[in-house]
Amino acid sequence: MATASLAAEVSYRNDVHPLIKARCSDCHGDESPALADFLQDQQRYKKEMQGPRLGSYGELIQVVGWPETGALMRRLDDGTLSANKRPGNMYMHLGDTDAERAANLTILKVWVGDGAWNPNLLEKTGDVPAGARDLMDKLKLKY
Repeated sequence: MATASLAAEVSYRNDVHPLIKARCSDCHGDESPALADFLQDQQRYKKEMQGPRLGSYGELIQVVGWPETGALMRRLDDGTLSANKRPGNMYMHLGDTDAERAANLTILKVWVGDGAWNPNLLEKTGDVPAGARDLMDKLKLKY
């Protein structure tokens, strides 16, 4: 399927939510902490192998757009965005094979929006540069 026709069809409800539920819910499911709670005690939750809850559209938007701008992109990217060309620490969870991971990543990239798949934060933090404000207009995130 061509990317343009895929873009018209990809939605949270039909594509992204089932993908997140199937591939990410062990650590980001309904029993996981809300993002604010996770950020308050990251070390504890990481030891417990739990990330922030991503079971709803609103919860997922928090790690795409705001307040944790670009977190989804940094964690799930295949290495094309990083200076060291290494995949994000959660990329391996997108599938059991390289082909499945690539296909699932394409779905997420199309859903986020053309040109909006970017690891940057709103404000520079450590090695992660600022500059995502202009990308906010590119977000599609179709429900």
